[in-house]
Amino acid sequence: MVMSELWVTIATENVETLRDFYRCVLNTQAQQEIPGVYAEFIIGGLRLGLFRPRDRQEFHSSTPGSMSLCLEVEDIHEAIALLSSLGYPPPGSVQKASHGQEIYAYDPDGNRLIIHENR
Repeated sequence: MVMSELWVTIATENVETLRDFYRCVLNTQAQQEIPGVYAEFIIGGLRLGLFRPRDRQEFHSSTPGSMSLCLEVEDIHEAIALLSSLGYPPPGSVQKASHGQEIYAYDPDGNRLIIHENR
C-alpha cells in the first residue's frame, strides 16, 4: 500500500457552526467548501475536513472524546482567550507536561481539543 496523503475528518450535523469555529481557531478560511455538506482547512501540511454524514448512525459514538485534535500554539493563554471569546472556554486549567503545557477544550460538537504550547 502506498499512501499519498493523510487527513482528519470530523462528522457533524453542524457543518457551518464547526466551519465558523475552526475558521476563527485556525485563523484561515476553508480552502474547499460545499455549503452545508463539507468544509476543508489546510494548515501545517494537515487537512481537516468537516462533513455532514449521509447516515447519522454510522458515526454515532458511545465513547465521546475517543479522538482528540491537537493544536500546537505559540501562546497558550492567547489561545484560551480566543476560545473563551468564541463561547467555548476550556473547562480546566493549564497543566504542565513533560513536553510543555497544555489544556483541554471542546469544539461546538464536543470534540476534544488539546491546546499545546511547547516550552
